[in-house]
Amino acid sequence: MTSAIPISFEIYPPRSDDGLPALFDTIRELASACPQFISVTFGAGGSTRGRSLDVLRHILRETDVPPLAHLTCVGSSYAEANAIIREFLDAGITRFLALRGDPPAGVSEDEVFLGDLESAAQLVQLIGRVQTEREPYSEELVPGVPGAARVGRRERVQVSVAAFPNGHPRSRRPGDDIDALLAKQAAGATLAITQLFFHADEYLDFVARARAAGVTMPILPGIMPVTSPGRLRRVLELTGDPLPATFAADLDAADTPAAQRAVGIAHAADLARRLADGGAPGIHLYAFNNHDTVLTVLRAAGLLTEQEIAR
Repeated sequence: MTSAIPISFEIYPPRSDDGLPALFDTIRELASACPQFISVTFGAGGSTRGRSLDVLRHILRETDVPPLAHLTCVGSSYAEANAIIREFLDAGITRFLALRGDPPAGVSEDEVFLGDLESAAQLVQLIGRVQTEREPYSEELVPGVPGAARVGRRERVQVSVAAFPNGHPRSRRPGDDIDALLAKQAAGATLAITQLFFHADEYLDFVARARAAGVTMPILPGIMPVTSPGRLRRVLELTGDPLPATFAADLDAADTPAAQRAVGIAHAADLARRLADGGAPGIHLYAFNNHDTVLTVLRAAGLLTEQEIAR
């Protein structure tokens, strides 16, 4: 399969090792679409650290797709964050998504312990610093001169960050999200990935405002195919986004799970088409560990075609 526009996916580690075989099957299917990367989430406070790393290693070992590791800073000391970054770098991971992170389940925003790192921008800086300390330069052997090496510049890690087209729930004023994105860019971020939204204009207007403010890094739109009224309610509770009234009514009017799924796929496909036509640099899909739904969305949008692969 090939895509008409760069695509990428997000998955999450299973709750137990029993879920790994099914996830590995999903990874194989997603990799067949030749995405730019597959990102793997990281539980609050590092709660899924071990399985996240297992999944990242599997992607690195079994596919040609670069894995992207989520990292959060809520509740982490510098020492803890440093150790986790080194562990991921040692495993061969060179792409990261730096997030402030949400508080653990059952802990309110007022109670959350931030730790030494107070923002995603500080985590971006720390990732670059750890790589520099761990590998300050690269060496290339000089042909024909035993023991000689040429010192070169090391390959830099690529650090992505989150962006919020409809504003972060903790934002105090409309400009906060753009200011935060500028701080992340100044800290060394090279790509922004948006949280979900339901209308193309929300993304396009946000990008225009970000560009006017000086954000130059690519801003990748994130799409979540929502295939049931229950999931829509849960998503809105988590994000604080406004209710997409027409879409919500269409989901409610669908009288079977299959009909609801069709509504959700059609909405996500139309959104992906509009974003591609509007100049988005790619499409990032939150897969919920279900390859069939996101690949169906891309096919319905005309952004993914079957192609015989020469072997």
